[in-house]
Amino acid sequence: MASNPRNHRPPEDTGARNQLAYQSKLPDRVTLIVDHTRFVSDPKLFTAHPNTMLGRMFSHGFDNNYTRPNERGEFEVAHGISAEIFSSVMDFYKTGYIRCPPSIPVADLREACDYLLIPFTEDTVKCKNLRCLLHEISNDGARKEFDKYLDDHILPEMVACAKRGERECHIVILMEDDIVEWDEEYPPQMGEEFSQIVYSTLMYRFFKYIENRDVAKSVLKERGLKKIRLGIEGYPTYKEKIKHRPGGKPEVIYNYVQRPFLRMSWEKEENKSRHVDFQCVRSRSIPNLSTISNDPAPLNPDLVLPGPQPEGAVMLVQQPELLLGEGGMPQDILLGAAGGHGNIDRGGLHAGRGGGGGGGYGAHHGGSRNSGPVQRSESA
Repeated sequence: MASNPRNHRPPEDTGARNQLAYQSKLPDRVTLIVDHTRFVSDPKLFTAHPNTMLGRMFSHGFDNNYTRPNERGEFEVAHGISAEIFSSVMDFYKTGYIRCPPSIPVADLREACDYLLIPFTEDTVKCKNLRCLLHEISNDGARKEFDKYLDDHILPEMVACAKRGERECHIVILMEDDIVEWDEEYPPQMGEEFSQIVYSTLMYRFFKYIENRDVAKSVLKERGLKKIRLGIEGYPTYKEKIKHRPGGKPEVIYNYVQRPFLRMSWEKEENKSRHVDFQCVRSRSIPNLSTISNDPAPLNPDLVLPGPQPEGAVMLVQQPELLLGEGGMPQDILLGAAGGHGNIDRGGLHAGRGGGGGGGYGAHHGGSRNSGPVQRSESA
């Protein structure tokens, strides 16, 4: 049996019905505490703008964490916003726009609007300081424009570098009428061959302003990129002339134009890439100085550490007593100075002292004899 279309009712919107039920339960007045200042207002003013933070707080009743009143039934909201700024923001719910007084900086009003989810446009904010107002509006426009440039022009160049295994990118923005003609035999020696080129006059005009470059840098940081640099640099376009030097390499002079550039990196382990791991290599030097002689010198027992000695450690050897000659000078130095011998064998050393004028110290070493009138053995 077919149903009567007259008895058919459209489904009811449960959400809208619950919202109307919530609004019917709202009190006529609510007290908001901002910066230790109380503001008494009608909550229906807030529910008329449901996309704002205060509109969301009072559009769904008191069963959420945003609208929990204190023991006095008051609501503490807008933490960090001064009472003067919040008083100006309240005009938005009453008149539909905010009139910024001269005592309030436009940047602070902008932060309050962002926190309270109030649109900051030329229609919602009236300000006598047009320069600051237009600056904030330009920042919004620059962010939107750079998002387009990033997706349409910059990201493809970054992906091309990533496919080559690189983890950073240097992009130069040229105008559409710029002509780049490099000499194949004499290219620029500045590393420009590793740069990515984007031809866009609109992007050139965009990056001409330092405020836009600051906005672009903040967007790139939000996207997770690192080591971001934006600025203006000279870029070679074509060869002007060649200077030939006699007997030297010719010098090529290029024409440079000032163009914006972007440099960013997506390397995750940049610290490890530049870390040098110094491995411990076994030394090939003599591990023990006492092994170079068949007759090792005795060790000083006061300087020897207990236990086995580590390989490669310098052994502290007790130096033998030196034979002192006349004047307290070691005989090794005196004999070597007089005889001209740098190496003296202590086993066959015979030293003498001359008794007349012109006679010095002499040494007998292995059969060679230095001049000296008298020879006497020290061992005797």
